[in-house]
Amino acid sequence: MVARHWRGWIRREDADRYVAYVRETGVDGLTGTPGNQGVQIWLRPDGDRTEIVVVSFWDSRDSIRAFAGDDIDVARFYPDDDEYLVDRERRCTHYEVALTA
Repeated sequence: MVARHWRGWIRREDADRYVAYVRETGVDGLTGTPGNQGVQIWLRPDGDRTEIVVVSFWDSRDSIRAFAGDDIDVARFYPDDDEYLVDRERRCTHYEVALTA
């Protein structure tokens, strides 16, 4: 299994709205791609903003390519992301999942 990890930062007051937006855009796109094995969204308050982490789980890097394109490290963004994000990582990190308990 491969975990795909991405981080961004939003205004604290936008956290609930952005999570709903990500669910309708990114999460539906992720879970609708064959090979996806789930998605988690994590939030961490950080002063006047909130860090958001999206972790998706995949059966292979080839499955990630079907979602993200040939360069799987490039983060995928949606039209209204600029309305919410005050900072973002432009690249994703991928991890081989060594243990799930």
